[in-house]
Amino acid sequence: MVHKTRIYNWYIALVAAGCMVLYGYDAAVFNATGNLSGLINTSYSIGAIASGFFIGGPTADYLGQRWAMCIGCFVTIIATFIQTFAPKHNIGVFILGRVIIGLGQGVALTAGPVYIGELTPAEIRGKVMSFWQLFYSVGSFIAYWVSYACTQHKTTLGDWDWKMVVIFRMLTPFIIMCQLPFMPETPRWYIRHGDCIEDARKSLQSVRETEQEVEDELLQIREAIAFEREVISSSYMALWKDISVRKRMAIAFVINVGQQLSGQGTLNQYSSTIYTKIWRSLDTINLINALNATCGILFTLNATWTVDRFGRKHLFIVGAIGMATCMLIVPIIGLETPDVNGAKTQSVGIAIVAMLFLFIFFYKPSWGATTWIWTSEVFSMNVRSQAVGICSQMQSVAQCVFNQFFPTFYANCGLKSFFFFMTTNICLAFFVWFIVPETKGTSLEEIDVLFGGVNHTEKGGDMLNVEDPHHAHVGIDNPIGGDDKISQVD
Repeated sequence: MVHKTRIYNWYIALVAAGCMVLYGYDAAVFNATGNLSGLINTSYSIGAIASGFFIGGPTADYLGQRWAMCIGCFVTIIATFIQTFAPKHNIGVFILGRVIIGLGQGVALTAGPVYIGELTPAEIRGKVMSFWQLFYSVGSFIAYWVSYACTQHKTTLGDWDWKMVVIFRMLTPFIIMCQLPFMPETPRWYIRHGDCIEDARKSLQSVRETEQEVEDELLQIREAIAFEREVISSSYMALWKDISVRKRMAIAFVINVGQQLSGQGTLNQYSSTIYTKIWRSLDTINLINALNATCGILFTLNATWTVDRFGRKHLFIVGAIGMATCMLIVPIIGLETPDVNGAKTQSVGIAIVAMLFLFIFFYKPSWGATTWIWTSEVFSMNVRSQAVGICSQMQSVAQCVFNQFFPTFYANCGLKSFFFFMTTNICLAFFVWFIVPETKGTSLEEIDVLFGGVNHTEKGGDMLNVEDPHHAHVGIDNPIGGDDKISQVD
């Protein structure tokens, strides 16, 4: 029978993962409504980049992950009202709302994965974090189906045809904000801010089955933080001082940029543009996008049983090879079949759509879910929030740059542009094979060893004169100080 603490662990993780619904919904909303413009999408990316680079990390470090998620959700709600009720034909106010949404989501998307990673046991961390990407698909699912429903009543709704799609965005952040008061802060944050050991213990007790697990993890957290306080700074400069952290930053940059250049980001925002070459009916295009988002949810579930069984590298490589194959076949189908009356036949369109659905099958559990899992777990506590915020927003940087020239690229090259994605995915497979280390099952406190760094737990244990840095003895006064109940195993 599943222990009640494991159920509660899943509950709080899924609430935090709800922050990704905001991202998935927003990424799909303008594709769904057909009101896409490079400036509108870029304005969101600018806000998200600024927030992820300079605001999200410090906010989460200073106030905690819960407050950071709350602030991000609140800002998103305010910005949604600005967009929905912007004066008619005043595109400037609408774009301002997009920038503010980017700012809010940049904070939430920094705090969410860190929160999940720090409260989830190492043996199921990948499985739980896979729901982060799953909720991106949930966001797209909601956006596309709301849009499809509104287009069925376009005449009746009038301007509310698109306003309904926009204002529906605030439902998820409202639900998240209502749940946050019932969730604990992470034990690592409690210890880093005032050595609040008893609060950290209570946080762990709510998500760990035994007292021994609680005390072992609490000891390792204290050891790692003791070492980081003494030897390593926690400012932004720490990201560049330690060679092992620089290595992780470089790898995470490539992985997060590669996620967008795989083709998924472009397809999510420009699929309607591509489908108009085949179908003239907006209803048909919206239905295809909605079905795609529905399948995306199902496909992401594959990560829940594969990521902790086969590892992160396996999913990255298999996913990249599968995506490259799809991006080879799609343009071949389009280029080698004749046009009829200046357009592709419906059977050709169905074949292309089928291959793009297969692309999503490979993408969702690999470069979709695993990119976030790997990025959120490879950094030590002293730099985790800042690093996750910066690295994850490299997705927005890549998307912002690519969105500026993809419409022209596609207009000039058509389906031949997909060969670019094929090449990118092949390069990503080789990159992971030779460069990216496997992180499956490694505790957050000892992740540095995989990148040539020192073991923060063991070094901290030496500084605190701990005999066994990995295990605590329950029930005896702790020789390393503090108002707690642990000692070392003899």
